[in-house]
Amino acid sequence: MSDSTQPTRLPINSEINSLEPHLLGNTQMWIQDTGSVPESNVLITVSDTSGEHTFLVAGEKIIETKSSLFVQAPQERVVVGTRAWYPRVAAVFRWSGYVMAFILLTFAVFSFSGTVKARVVLTGSMVPTINPGDIILTTPPTTVAPKVGSIVAYVGRRFDGTAVGVFSHRIIGGDAQAGFIVKGDHNPSPDTQRPKIPDITGVVIFIIPMIGRFLTPRALLITVPLIFGLWLILDALKNE
Repeated sequence: MSDSTQPTRLPINSEINSLEPHLLGNTQMWIQDTGSVPESNVLITVSDTSGEHTFLVAGEKIIETKSSLFVQAPQERVVVGTRAWYPRVAAVFRWSGYVMAFILLTFAVFSFSGTVKARVVLTGSMVPTINPGDIILTTPPTTVAPKVGSIVAYVGRRFDGTAVGVFSHRIIGGDAQAGFIVKGDHNPSPDTQRPKIPDITGVVIFIIPMIGRFLTPRALLITVPLIFGLWLILDALKNE
């Protein structure tokens, strides 16, 4: 900001060194020239990734100062140091949200049609192939035929036929007619039951590591407030 309409020549001396580094590279600079008094003072404001830098050129001196003491710069021209990373973080969160929404929508369609089902693994019987907290995606045996080497989810039953739960183990032998021999990779011996096709609820087609750990009630009590708090912090930095 100048107190004279006449142009001012920057002095060439050692004091220019404090201004020179901020004028190199891709920087933004503007000079506002108003007033009609004889004394000539120039206010230069430079914005770069390290923040806003303002210099007052008064005669033969260059003084580092704050632009807010003289003029209010347009908001879109100011890149404050603590906020320089905000657009990148916001973009990452925005695109992550888009990707997550697409994945959830796609899975909802497949799940509604019965093509794919998801289950959270709670035990370590299939370690290291499947770990507790992993999510397995299964498809019906009518879509993918179970065979030796396949990991299947089947309904475990007592000797009287009462269902006790769903187990996800690997087929190591047998056939669909006589029943499959299944065994957890981490278990020392095969399962007692020999599940047949009606007992098999799905064949594992994909494993998502660790995500199931964040879907437990205790984890959700921590994760949801954490995400909300992070959103509040980013919003506060945006409006700072």
